[in-house]
Amino acid sequence: MMNLLYTGPSTADLHENYSKKGRLDENAQVRSASTVVIDAPAATIWHLLTDMRNWPNWRTDAEVLELGEIRVDAPFVWKLHSSKIKAVFATVTPERELAWTGVSMGIMKAIDRLLLVPESANRTRVTMEESLAGPLLPLFFTSEKLRAGHDAMLAMLKTAAESSTLAMEVDRSVVA
Repeated sequence: MMNLLYTGPSTADLHENYSKKGRLDENAQVRSASTVVIDAPAATIWHLLTDMRNWPNWRTDAEVLELGEIRVDAPFVWKLHSSKIKAVFATVTPERELAWTGVSMGIMKAIDRLLLVPESANRTRVTMEESLAGPLLPLFFTSEKLRAGHDAMLAMLKTAAESSTLAMEVDRSVVA
């Protein structure tokens, strides 16, 4: 049975002992994982994901409000729809994994992971995983809603990566 009052581990514990170690909060009330195969190199996808100031050019649901370096333990602030999220990068492995912990509304704690697995030089499998915990969360947000959001984001990423001239530029730079 789901615990409506579950708040999850402390933010520090979630960051250090879960996200940095490739783990989600398995007890979180809301969890999701979605995967898409994109006909583009991992370098193209990585660029789109980490060029966060330009997310609104391809991702209609999010914008970054504050961002310094993209490195482990660096903070950033972003907005997903109308929710402001204070986040900290947990894993930054170029062209392989980008993960962070985040807090919204002061009490909702999340781990987000984006995993890139090249299937060939020009084809990459991208998996987006998340766990989200907070008191009474399941009363207004479900795993199905989270999955729908992930599916939509991955569809936007796929469209951007496959139609991007960046893909061609990255391909040329690899050959050169």
